[in-house]
Amino acid sequence: MKKEVLNILSKGEGNYDKVEVCPHYSLCGGCSMLHVSYDYQLKIKEEAVLKLFKVYFDDLNYEGIVRSPEVYQYRNKMEYTFGDFEKGGDLEIGLHVKKKNFSIVTTDKCKLVQDDFLKILSFCQNYFNKLKIPHYKVMKREGLLRNLVLRLGKNTGQIMINLVTTSTLNLDYRDFCEGLLSLNLNATIKSILHTVNDSLSEAIIPERLQVLYGEDHIYEIVLGLKFKISPFSFFQTNTRATEILYETVIDFFGDKKGVIFDLYCGTGTISQVISKKASHVYGVEIVQEAVTSAIENAKLNGITNCEFLCGDINEIVSKLHVKPDVIILDPPRPGVGKKALKNIIEFNSPKIIYVSCNPNTLRDDLVMLKENGYKVIRMKLVDLFPNTYHVETVVLLSL
Repeated sequence: MKKEVLNILSKGEGNYDKVEVCPHYSLCGGCSMLHVSYDYQLKIKEEAVLKLFKVYFDDLNYEGIVRSPEVYQYRNKMEYTFGDFEKGGDLEIGLHVKKKNFSIVTTDKCKLVQDDFLKILSFCQNYFNKLKIPHYKVMKREGLLRNLVLRLGKNTGQIMINLVTTSTLNLDYRDFCEGLLSLNLNATIKSILHTVNDSLSEAIIPERLQVLYGEDHIYEIVLGLKFKISPFSFFQTNTRATEILYETVIDFFGDKKGVIFDLYCGTGTISQVISKKASHVYGVEIVQEAVTSAIENAKLNGITNCEFLCGDINEIVSKLHVKPDVIILDPPRPGVGKKALKNIIEFNSPKIIYVSCNPNTLRDDLVMLKENGYKVIRMKLVDLFPNTYHVETVVLLSL
């Protein structure tokens, strides 16, 4: 089957000027709003979030939505899947086809990533096609090739390539590395990794990691601070817009120094960019690898007033015997949840800054905070995900 956009039958409502056409758009599940202009995308996101919140909050003190500096080629990470478009077809490397869980389309002309990613993707597809190496088949639990994960330090120009396979075949990857290193890229390959994943989960479970070339990490610079990025550590996918997001958090924090709890701190990026305004920062995160990275990054940047703790938010928060002046919440999509939020409320922190990628769970948590004496003082949207429906929301609450 020829995989291309044949025609857009109905454009519906909106402004369609200066819209870039992507040949994968009718099939690929990566984008959802590429068919409308960026200005109209922002309008859709604003209206959706405000409609959701105004049912529960009379005055949001809404300050608008901030544009992403890059609308295309903004992603610094892509997790591709090996597979086929039709059962028994040629090897594809790309994203899942809309509404077809087991079909993969090669996204070698994707608008969301830089050309370097597309060159690496095409090389890998051709390389493994020539060798006739089978991709992993989920239902049969057989085959070698599972994922190709690419990461880029936008401000450092460093690329990480992570090939994820099962352990069913022992390949010599020297030619593979040489081929990658011979590509004419704008950025520099600093890391080529091989991850073995024999788990039944479709998530990447790193059971064994081998460094094929370079080191097991790359670096990125955000707001003048240097961060070490390991293959499985979380880092926002839009570097330029992330800087705006963190500047928004700093602005919401204000000028008064104090003790900060940075809950769900990940690799400690927010903790460190706001550390100059704090007397002390306690970062809490449940993933040990992220905490280890946060500690390393703080040392790398010469930051001494950040302390990172590993554990469940409920358990760690209940053991902290320090009163926070500000609590920063940046939870995953499911939100904070009632149990953890109850413990957080008991600190009676004068200010809470809540950063959320999911307006629905944010609304639920804000309702509970409102019922316990908190008022929304400021609210701003920052678009980290152009051409999709997703958006980051930053809210400042006062007790």
